[in-house]
Amino acid sequence: MKSHEYYMQIALNEAKKASVLDEVPIGAVIIDEQGEVIAVAGNARESTNDPSAHAEILVMREAGQKRDSWNLNGCSLYVTLEPCCMCAGAIVNARISKLVFGASDTRFGGVVTLYNIVTDPRLNHRAEIIGGIMGEECKETLSGFFKDKRQKATNKYTQ
Repeated sequence: MKSHEYYMQIALNEAKKASVLDEVPIGAVIIDEQGEVIAVAGNARESTNDPSAHAEILVMREAGQKRDSWNLNGCSLYVTLEPCCMCAGAIVNARISKLVFGASDTRFGGVVTLYNIVTDPRLNHRAEIIGGIMGEECKETLSGFFKDKRQKATNKYTQ
């Protein structure tokens, strides 16, 4: 099994690919019980016009197809930003065993910041959570993306 940083770097690479496509740069990776990468994805809401096309949802869909099962018990999900409530609910429903995220999300965090969906004892499944892996680099990827977008918007209106 490789380090958390190894897998988070793969997720960051997916985030950067999404950024090039003008998607919010969030990337995700799912590994199986042996540490093998079985799925990778980046955000695709803009390019698909699909409000559910978050990196986490897309990577779980791909992993489910590869495993021929919706049940991803034993798998670990790495994502560059703390999942939102929608994604946290999908993590519970997919039976993901471990969630590892980079940056916390103070606006929409559904895992530890605003809500605790993934560890809520009232639900039928809970995942182990590890946060802050390469958190600064994940946060900088997002803040740089939005800074560039604001700059482009400002330049558009000042020309």
